[in-house]
Amino acid sequence: MRELSIREALNEALAEEMERDENVFLMGEEVGHYNGAYKVSKGLLERFGERRVIDTPIAENGFAGVGVGAASMGLRPVIEFMTFNFSLIAIDQVINSAAKLRYMSAGQFTLPLVFRGPTGSVHQLGAQHSQSFEGMYANCPGLKVVLPSTPKDAKGLLKSAIRDNDPVVFMESEAMYGVRGPVPDGEYTIPLGVADVKRSGSHVTLIGWSKVVPRMLDAAAKLAQSGIECEVIDMMTIRPFDWETVQASVRKTNRVLVVEDAWPQSSTGHWVASRIMHDMFDYLDAPVITLSGRDCPYPYAKNLEALMSATAEDIMVAVQRLL
Repeated sequence: MRELSIREALNEALAEEMERDENVFLMGEEVGHYNGAYKVSKGLLERFGERRVIDTPIAENGFAGVGVGAASMGLRPVIEFMTFNFSLIAIDQVINSAAKLRYMSAGQFTLPLVFRGPTGSVHQLGAQHSQSFEGMYANCPGLKVVLPSTPKDAKGLLKSAIRDNDPVVFMESEAMYGVRGPVPDGEYTIPLGVADVKRSGSHVTLIGWSKVVPRMLDAAAKLAQSGIECEVIDMMTIRPFDWETVQASVRKTNRVLVVEDAWPQSSTGHWVASRIMHDMFDYLDAPVITLSGRDCPYPYAKNLEALMSATAEDIMVAVQRLL
């Protein structure tokens, strides 16, 4: 077991999969000679050459379309968006081409490609560069949507995503690239569509993904000091969604808090809450609570930006309301 940052774990996953399968290649803005905008692809151009690490123009719709075509012909492209805010330029290729080609061809084509890059807010990047779009992609049949929260998960999930025969939207928290944690030695993968119970508990179930997971764990540790035991579920994949793990936890705790950074209206978090209320009403001792981001564009000012997302303290207050 070693300690790596999420950035280093992702880099290792890319290198291992490119070494294992010559059909895997990386394409995107600044992925090669600049070593990646966030240095996730550091050293890959030198190791694998320009045929497999391809710098593109600033043309997301164009290189996403190239990736769809390459995947339909048997290659395994990893398409990096410098940020998922820029994926809006390529959304037609992601949702209308990648997600639907296998279905519309009655299985004659498979689409083994990964769209990956950073998502969510960081620090003072403003309204156009701070958005969480996981719910938009999770809304679309034909895509798998993955959001890791630890270095170990990031590496194992990315390796599985690259090997998957369906298109995967792999969303990394830009704010967490430098977060460090243990990563196993040797070969391993983590299956898509399986949640991870990061902390066991019996009083309240906390459900989240990506960078809200450390906040949930922080809140759970503080609440445990007063005898409140929270079960913390890191979904890791929100499409397909691991309902079995969630349902088992709800049967045990009878109270649920869902935490996300995305805007509240029509969000994944509210969909999760709705389904739990509909399918598991008899197990609930209180209404499900959802903590989402504020319903407005992300501000630039530090003091306003700090108010946009639920903190560990906000989570603790919500848990106390549930109890």
